[in-house]
Amino acid sequence: MAKKAVATFSAGAKVRMTKCIRMDKSPKTGAYCFTEQVVKEGEESEFFK
Repeated sequence: MAKKAVATFSAGAKVRMTKCIRMDKSPKTGAYCFTEQVVKEGEESEFFK
């Protein structure tokens, strides 16, 4: 279950960025935590691997 939101940070920017949110399960406690990262558009699949 992952969310993907598209955001641009400046009007003149040529590079589009995407904020990716991934839910990870801790192997030690079993609790879930959310990992957020801003990546270039098109590189989302590398983040979710």
